[in-house]
Amino acid sequence: MSQVQAAPPRPNVVVAVLAVGGIVVSLMQTLVIPLIPRLPSLLGAAPADTSWVITATLLAGAVATPVVGRLGDMYGKRRMLLVSLVLLIAGSVTAALASSLVPMIAGRVLQGLAVGVIPLGISIMRDELPAERLGAATAMMSSSLGVGGALGLPASAILIENTNWHMLFWTAAGLGVVVTALVLAFVPESNVRTGGRFDLVGAIGLSAALVCLLLAISKGADWGWTDGLTLGLFAATVVLLVLWGWFELRTRGPLVDLRTSARRQVLVTNLASVMFAFSMFAMSLVLPQILQLPAVTGYGLGQSLLVTGLVLVPSGLVMMATSPISARISRARGPKITLMLGALVVALGYAVGAVLMSAIWQLLIVSALIGAGIGLAYGSMPALIMGAVPVSETAAANSLNTLMRAIGTSVSSAVAGMILAHMTISLGPVAMPSQDGFRLIMGLGSGAALITIAIAAFIPNRGVRRRPAVSRPDEMVAAAR
Repeated sequence: MSQVQAAPPRPNVVVAVLAVGGIVVSLMQTLVIPLIPRLPSLLGAAPADTSWVITATLLAGAVATPVVGRLGDMYGKRRMLLVSLVLLIAGSVTAALASSLVPMIAGRVLQGLAVGVIPLGISIMRDELPAERLGAATAMMSSSLGVGGALGLPASAILIENTNWHMLFWTAAGLGVVVTALVLAFVPESNVRTGGRFDLVGAIGLSAALVCLLLAISKGADWGWTDGLTLGLFAATVVLLVLWGWFELRTRGPLVDLRTSARRQVLVTNLASVMFAFSMFAMSLVLPQILQLPAVTGYGLGQSLLVTGLVLVPSGLVMMATSPISARISRARGPKITLMLGALVVALGYAVGAVLMSAIWQLLIVSALIGAGIGLAYGSMPALIMGAVPVSETAAANSLNTLMRAIGTSVSSAVAGMILAHMTISLGPVAMPSQDGFRLIMGLGSGAALITIAIAAFIPNRGVRRRPAVSRPDEMVAAAR
């Protein structure tokens, strides 16, 4: 049965709707940051328990990303996009109604399950947009992860200072409803499907491995890195990944096609993505603390949470502004060069930050430089991934790349937290992170960006710039070979 469409999808509208959806979903990552110190009193729970409000979202997103990507390839990317947005709305409403820890964690889990919106949006763009629009559109969608994160802090600070804290989540629910309506109205469903049967065993195995890994990384500092539970989770991760890989190589229609993922271009891009995410997340951990630490420390700027958020806004705007530049460079020189250039700009930004951190205008320059590098690099990653996988695996491949970035940011957070916990100064009875600790983290961020360049150098040049996006079913066979 054929369907008659009243009008072809309008590329500008599709791109705008999907990009807004990506920004709204990424807002969930930073939305609760201003609430963290208040959560124990607001929810009547211990600080160690309220940390699960953050950890639960991280774990849910890691589990959902590869699963939703595969389901999108099988049953429709728009359909799974709508499912993800409904989960976001449900989670936001649950958190808005929460007055204790358990429903709050439940709401945050549901919000985390919506993270797949960004890789799904990139995949929809590949299916629906003309080739000449694809590069700029996917670059903007990819950078929406950073844009939403940058805008979330000042937005939540404004809401907390002027309204009840529950409005954070009611606002998130309202934004989710708006995006859902826009998707229903303007985003078409692709006819590109893989079919087959969903790999439930593979999904359970990968989810278990990811939960063990990210739980160990995120809670290791609290439990102790040599604690039996932490070491046991790391060991379980290795065992589970080995068993999962063995199963995936022997099953038909695997959750993740490891043979495709092992292609040099895909594998190296994912490795570079882990390292780059480690680098770029250091900014989110250092700059807010420098801005908010009391001036009596000699290096803290003593600013409010609102001012802190506003200082970070330009980095998000710069990310969005550099997205079309990233696409132009990729068309002219190839996405490999764009990734390396973006990493170089980030390395430069951290090098400047290690020296300039004594005034707001200096941190504005640092955040803008790093934001520009992130916009360049994040815009190139989908192009590298989609240039090496068949169109029928686009959502799964982009989801795996998004997952690699999440692992990189988790490791970055754990390393930075460990450094700042050990490199402190005493201010009366209170221990505070030292300036040397901040400089060390910036140095690590710069070094990780340089390592990203070294890894990206191994991405093959062959076909990276010339190869068009595969979009027709008759090209799928050729692309898979």
